[in-house]
Amino acid sequence: MPVPQNAAAPKRQLLRDDAFTTLRAAIVDGTLEPEERLVDADLSAWLGVSRTPIREALARLEAAGLVQTRPGRYTMVSPLDVRAMADAQAVAAAMHELAMRAAVPVMTSEHIAAMRMANDRFALALRAADVDGAVGADDAFHAVAVDLCANQAVRSVLDQYTPLLRRMERARFSSLTGRSSVAQHAEIADLAERGDADGAARQARLNWLTLEWDPN
Repeated sequence: MPVPQNAAAPKRQLLRDDAFTTLRAAIVDGTLEPEERLVDADLSAWLGVSRTPIREALARLEAAGLVQTRPGRYTMVSPLDVRAMADAQAVAAAMHELAMRAAVPVMTSEHIAAMRMANDRFALALRAADVDGAVGADDAFHAVAVDLCANQAVRSVLDQYTPLLRRMERARFSSLTGRSSVAQHAEIADLAERGDADGAARQARLNWLTLEWDPN
């Protein structure tokens, strides 16, 4: 039978995805603070969309651990939960280890250079207390291996759990404690350049496991 023609479905999908992406970014960067109540009408007015894509986006954010809902009572931004972040950290570390181990054998000098340039930007951003720049440069550094490994399962898991960790990283990158990652990144790049996939993978895992969050 002919494929049904329905122009409305893609638009709804786009609105839902846009709402999800915008709300997730606002939670991660602190625009929407931990335990802040989220009202459908307010979010709808802010994003300029109906309540349907807002509710769909909130359901996805709840599944990702960024939002908590009590039906008939409230929806709020999830508090910073040490246990949830520790769980996400362990999963992300394992995924980055897997990605690096698969990526190193196919890395070229251009990939190594891209990692080092990202780390240089990372170091500069930390010195300037530019948290957004630090997070972006850190993403760029790790994306080299994630993209090269071409493992969609790894990417999917990281998409699920990395936003939880970015909330913790924003606090870490605004202080001196984040600067240890510069040396860790440099060591990963050196090991990758030597073709030491196991060594680079171990260091990538350790890099993610060094994240610490002090609730006080």
